[in-house]
Amino acid sequence: MCVATPDSLLLLHEARAVADTLLGDVLRLPVAKALDVGTAAGMDRAVALLAARLRSAVGQAEVDAMREAVSVLDVDWRTTTAAQRRRLVAQALEAAGRQTAFIPSRIQAPLGDAADEVVASTRSHARREQGLALAARFNAMDRRVAHHIVRTQGNYVRDEYGRRLDAFGKEARRLVAEGLEAGMGRSDIAESLETAARGALIERARFYWEVVAGSFIGTGRSFSQMSSYAEAGIRRYRIEAVLDAATTQACRYLHGRTFSVSDALQRFERVEARERPEDVKQELPWVRERLDADTGRALLYVNRGGQETRLAEVLRSAAGNHDDVGEFRSLVSDRQLAEAGVGFPPYHGLCRTTTLAVV
Repeated sequence: MCVATPDSLLLLHEARAVADTLLGDVLRLPVAKALDVGTAAGMDRAVALLAARLRSAVGQAEVDAMREAVSVLDVDWRTTTAAQRRRLVAQALEAAGRQTAFIPSRIQAPLGDAADEVVASTRSHARREQGLALAARFNAMDRRVAHHIVRTQGNYVRDEYGRRLDAFGKEARRLVAEGLEAGMGRSDIAESLETAARGALIERARFYWEVVAGSFIGTGRSFSQMSSYAEAGIRRYRIEAVLDAATTQACRYLHGRTFSVSDALQRFERVEARERPEDVKQELPWVRERLDADTGRALLYVNRGGQETRLAEVLRSAAGNHDDVGEFRSLVSDRQLAEAGVGFPPYHGLCRTTTLAVV
């Protein structure tokens, strides 16, 4: 009997998404797939589909950036001075940067479409599955949510490519220096630089666009849920994790905890006012895990501005199990959890945890 693994399921999702793109964009057939974020399976499908859309939108710009950088660096390095080598690397980064600068604008359309689909799907699910009394049209908060997640994600991606270029610059300088020291010729150094450029600008972080799509959809879904709860007069909501073999300790710990809708909306107000990605991360930090040096137990925590806040100690891990949250020793109250910015998901990359209205 064949057992599906997470990797094989992801491959199937990606294959279907690529097929959708091929049918719609290449063969010009009328294929339209709306994102369904109401269930775990729908969430997985939505993330894979959006990731495929984003990769399709930026793929050529990444290739062009790599080619521009490699073209500048294809020289006889043995005839250059140290100052000339530094200048050539800087020029290569500038040339690549002119191409990656297009990427944030190229993802605006797929993100904009996805934002509307996430909000619509969230409202539909709240009406259908939770019985909330909601109007058919988006409210003002919904429109703000859609605008915010598109703008913020564009800023995240812009900064990510800046970091990639910085990392490639350091690697390029190292490869040239070591190549010259080893007596390598022009073609060998050029080959190593091309490999490095491809890794930094195209192949780095295999699941980068899945993480982007997961964060985008998860954040949009949570904010849209808060908007729906407020419209329906709901005061509190409950965290609902998907308790299967892939569920993280963070989501198991937070499963079942309840928080205030008004507190969540105030958090959105603060997040919406932030422009820099680092400032947004301070408002909505992801929950991390490490071993405590003193107890040897796993510790859940968030880091905000270099300040660590410990959330819980894992007493009994249920990692890999279904329908079991495990056992934890909370180090903060639910109120302090909300104040630390973990009152609603996503709590980590590719987080599937959602919320339910407490009625």
